[in-house]
Amino acid sequence: MNDAKLYSIIRAPLVSEKTARLQEVSNQYVFEVATDATKADIKQAIEKLFAVKVEAVNVVNVKGKNKAFKFRMGRRADSRKAYVTLADGQSIDVMATA
Repeated sequence: MNDAKLYSIIRAPLVSEKTARLQEVSNQYVFEVATDATKADIKQAIEKLFAVKVEAVNVVNVKGKNKAFKFRMGRRADSRKAYVTLADGQSIDVMATA
């Protein structure tokens, strides 16, 4: 798989208080991923991009919310999150800047 395909699967790391707690407690990292990506694709992309050993991948489909924009109703896009569990002793620096 080439780098362009890997980066199209893994869109961005999600950083929040909940994800920081998951990193500390259960060595899990959360990424926004493509809506058509499979668990096998996500596992392969994470292992190649970050040179780590992935133990498990859990995927959550997030439905977009209906929101008011100015004076009309709109809808946020649906998205997909991947919870990636790494092997013991492995870590990813999600705060690194490019």
